[in-house]
Amino acid sequence: MDERRWRRHGRGQAQTSLLPLRTPTRPPRTTLSNTVSCCYCDYKISALNTPLYHFGRKQAKSLKIWFSIGVGFSLTALLGVTLILVWELGNILHLFHGSSDLSSSLLFGFSPQVYGSRLSVADAGYLLLSTLISVSVHEFGHSIAAASEGIPTEYIAIFLAVLFPGALVALNYELLEELQPFTALRVYCAGVWHNAVCCAVCALVLFLLPLILSPFYIHGESPMVLDVPSTSPLSGYLSPGDAIVSLDGKRIHNDREWMETTALIDEQTLQSSNLSKSFEGLAIVHQMKGYCVPTSVIEESNEMLFIENQSACPDDLTEFVAVQCFNSSKSDNVNIEDGISQRQRRHCLNAKDVVKLNKCGDGWVTEITKGSSCLCSQEEYCLNPVPLPGSIWVEITFASPYSPECLQPGRNSFPASGASDFSEHKCGGTFVFVGDLISMAHSVRLTAYQPRWGFSFSAHLPNILEKSLMYTFHVSLTLALLNSLPVYFLDGESILEVALCHFTSLSPRKRAKVMRACLLGGTLLSTLSFMRIFFINFW
Repeated sequence: MDERRWRRHGRGQAQTSLLPLRTPTRPPRTTLSNTVSCCYCDYKISALNTPLYHFGRKQAKSLKIWFSIGVGFSLTALLGVTLILVWELGNILHLFHGSSDLSSSLLFGFSPQVYGSRLSVADAGYLLLSTLISVSVHEFGHSIAAASEGIPTEYIAIFLAVLFPGALVALNYELLEELQPFTALRVYCAGVWHNAVCCAVCALVLFLLPLILSPFYIHGESPMVLDVPSTSPLSGYLSPGDAIVSLDGKRIHNDREWMETTALIDEQTLQSSNLSKSFEGLAIVHQMKGYCVPTSVIEESNEMLFIENQSACPDDLTEFVAVQCFNSSKSDNVNIEDGISQRQRRHCLNAKDVVKLNKCGDGWVTEITKGSSCLCSQEEYCLNPVPLPGSIWVEITFASPYSPECLQPGRNSFPASGASDFSEHKCGGTFVFVGDLISMAHSVRLTAYQPRWGFSFSAHLPNILEKSLMYTFHVSLTLALLNSLPVYFLDGESILEVALCHFTSLSPRKRAKVMRACLLGGTLLSTLSFMRIFFINFW
């Protein structure tokens, strides 16, 4: 993403510059040729040279203070990533007992959400855009810092190396060599400093985004469906514009709660699966989801005897099993055998009718039982749906606030009194999903923002802004940390070399040895850490 513009800073070194040597009093006007090859191409721009130079010279006093702050931040970042490299070395040698994956992620600003192996085409577009923004912010920092010190920009180039986009600025190396060490540090540290500021700006805007968009969007009421692919198990049940109100009775306010609640239900189900298998035909109310079914419904249902746990319910009916209830408020347990003669007898019921009944059992996310596993009356029995192996039963309540029925005057877009209200107003409903819960949760695209005036393309705008800011934050953080590393060919090399010039007690030869040792060790450890991250997340 980044490419070196300068030779290393050092006094008394005879080096050959790759850049034209001149001492201009104003930005040079040169004829530039673009580079095109099979692995690399760039586009050089000189139109911004004069505006950047004039801005830097005009605001030189303020900019020098600004970039002096950046020197302090960059040196701190250099020290911090160096300590992480030392920690990595300890982990490799088994000297420490820490999280190597965590330190590697901190080292590169790695986020699986951004750099994951399952990037969609849209995510790749966000990554490309955020990379161009972050690299441009980095390079403009160098250019403005140099201009504030009287060093003009030769040109600005946007390049594509293999598949990685980036940008660079070319500066007059002869003038860079004449700068004092701390002045040179302001130029070298400007890129890292501007990337850090870019991260802070993105985080601040993300935090304030609900307030900024509040005149046009409702935030945090219910996650709204943006897209339901045809391959999603929820296709046909949810549509773009629908709002997910609750999951197993727990109110959902945003897409983050949607993922967290599905993960919680999945974990609870796995923990209780072994216990439920230890009872033959009769379930125990321990992390079990039951419904209070009236005796009359049970008597009218088609009772069937199942052999070897094989379901024989018709396709339009769901198998339910009677649940043994334990009520802590009573001295004796509730015995369902009083009303059901055969323990292995199960019932085929219509799930759409059952979900409207009262709930029992403590497997629901919300504490509906209030200390008792059975809330059913004497005329009701607690029945539990029998899930298929590897499947989880969950209730999803949704609203359709932008449907024609809900948009009629006097209609409440988000009824709060349950499924019956949805049926009455035709603004949504409740349905049951049985299957892989984690895959289901990832199969729909949600947003925490709902347009105040109808569902249209504008509904996607907050999601686009959020993703753009999030990707820019992570990519800019990665650039800041990478360029703080004491490795070859990045800003950390120049920062470290100029910083070592302040240690006057070291002779030039000793400084050169320390420099080579730091760069060699930093490059080696950084490579090992990067390879570990790659194999863990992409292999």
